[in-house]
Amino acid sequence: MTDQTWNHQLRDQLTWHWDHQLRKRLDGLTDDEYFREPVPGAWNVRPRGTGTAPVQAGGAAMTIDFAFPPPDPAPFTTIAWRLGHVIVGVLAMRNASHFGRPATDYQSFEYAATAAEALAQLDAEYATWTAGVESLGEEGLTRPCGPAEGPYADWPLSALVLHINREVIHHLAEVCLLRDLYLHTRREGS
Repeated sequence: MTDQTWNHQLRDQLTWHWDHQLRKRLDGLTDDEYFREPVPGAWNVRPRGTGTAPVQAGGAAMTIDFAFPPPDPAPFTTIAWRLGHVIVGVLAMRNASHFGRPATDYQSFEYAATAAEALAQLDAEYATWTAGVESLGEEGLTRPCGPAEGPYADWPLSALVLHINREVIHHLAEVCLLRDLYLHTRREGS
């Protein structure tokens, strides 16, 4: 009989999309696609000192463009930026808060200088997240999120798991769409 616990079902929601729709679509991601800015003024991951956004966050040679509060409308974001957001803001910071990963944030994270490095970071944070959720069991899903989740501190961890599932599926679907756009608009020599 298939595992029908809530913990399994919550994990299955994300892992099904990861295994069947998202991760395979990222295979072969090139550096050109990763950094491509299809519109002027796009937010990206850049070598330190080369960004023009109000905030260039990062703890090493590469930084990610930001502004606090974000402008309205928000700038277009590249594949590199979207992966950086998923890796750090969606997964790594939550892995640190809930599953024993060393602390990190947008300011201290070492952003990837290549698509291959970013995918390795994504895979590692995804593996930590899914193992962490599994370790909660059924009872752990009912525990409050705690202070790391600010105004949602009293919400159950199951609500956080659902939120992270939505975020990963949403943003990686955007990355897949940007890959499609790249494939269908790329011209030789451009």
